[in-house]
Amino acid sequence: MDALNNPQLQQLINQEKERAMANEMIAKLTSACWDKCITGTPGSKFSSSESSCLTNCAQRYMDMSVMIVKRFQSMQ
Repeated sequence: MDALNNPQLQQLINQEKERAMANEMIAKLTSACWDKCITGTPGSKFSSSESSCLTNCAQRYMDMSVMIVKRFQSMQ
């Protein structure tokens, strides 16, 4: 059987693409939220304001990502 026509191989490739996209999104989220919320030298723990900022930033980032995906899906 031709490897490109193998459904199991295609499923594995798709899973790896999804995993890579998720890792990229997490890296972008981490970078953006860190730059926005951590203003000083980090200590052993985040301050309550840093923790709150990181939580809110990550939630907004995820909400926007979901909204963008839904928008693109509706365009197809």
